[in-house]
Amino acid sequence: MAKKVAVGLSGGVDSALAAFLLKQQGYEVIGMTMATWDGSIDMPHVEGREGCFGPGEDASIAEAKTVADRLGIPHHVVRISEDYKREVLDYFRAEYRAGRTPNPCVRCNQFIKFGALQRAARRMGIDFDYFATGHYARLDFKNPDVPFLYAALDHGKDQTYFLSRLTAEQLSTVMFPLGGMTKVQVKELAKEIGWVDFATKKESMDFLECGDYSVLFNESDNVPGDFVDLQGKVLGRHRGIIHYTIGQRKGLNIGGQPEPLFVVAIDVKKNQVVLGPRSTLDCTAVEGTELNLMVSESSPLLKGELTAHIRLGHKGTPARIEALDTQKGFIRVRFDEPQFASAPGQILVLYADSGVVASAIIA
Repeated sequence: MAKKVAVGLSGGVDSALAAFLLKQQGYEVIGMTMATWDGSIDMPHVEGREGCFGPGEDASIAEAKTVADRLGIPHHVVRISEDYKREVLDYFRAEYRAGRTPNPCVRCNQFIKFGALQRAARRMGIDFDYFATGHYARLDFKNPDVPFLYAALDHGKDQTYFLSRLTAEQLSTVMFPLGGMTKVQVKELAKEIGWVDFATKKESMDFLECGDYSVLFNESDNVPGDFVDLQGKVLGRHRGIIHYTIGQRKGLNIGGQPEPLFVVAIDVKKNQVVLGPRSTLDCTAVEGTELNLMVSESSPLLKGELTAHIRLGHKGTPARIEALDTQKGFIRVRFDEPQFASAPGQILVLYADSGVVASAIIA
């Protein structure tokens, strides 16, 4: 009997082709789409914009249903709005209110797509052996001393940064059918099978459909305060700390300074945003908490040179682990060269070649 694979269909070309490939390989494929939007947030629908969360969700669900119909597979809509609000939206708000910079997409993968979605599906009676997505990543569970999560063949589309908080247990029954393909190959295959509409479809890139995080906050979160310099001198007024993040330069509206100013710290207790020159944001080391180790603690890889990424889009830099406490979930990493703007709340991901060895939340 063919193994059953539940594919998370988002309405985009990647998840569509993941489902197509799995069916071609002989699996019994089931399509399921998570529904997180419940209308409880006053968010405008922006025509032509794509986002993971927003009032345009019904259109994405309809596109996912189109994929399922073309493949002749069942399609289920799994409603998990309460889980999403608690694990992603509430977390996002709390982090910004604390002066930190969260990554909602990493959080969503950890707790929703590879957690709540599957649990809710099973409660609905959907039976499956594996769960698959259209993420660009590769898995290999050879032995505990080497990573089990590897960068995709297409390094330009690699999504292991987003998946770095997942555990071996979470990934043990997961499939990434596109990990060995390039995005160009995926789009070409979509055209070959007659799915030109999906091959040319605009991709979803934003967390929110409207692109404006402020819709998630209350008016009471917009408490104005002082911009101050490193010596505490008042430079102007800010709109509320939720609008700022470490390393930010745009939108400060502070003129008359000898050099450009950046956000270098956020003082929640004083409701102050501290500004300084770019040089003050250079850091030679970071500390992380909530460590997710993706090799054994005794792996020799942890003692050698690694590549550290301190935010999405960071090109990576040579680094070494300086301290590691798995019981406390703590790690300290030192870079070979100073790095710009390490922001608390962001995700630190460490690679050995193309394999993810660890991730943590920057403290």
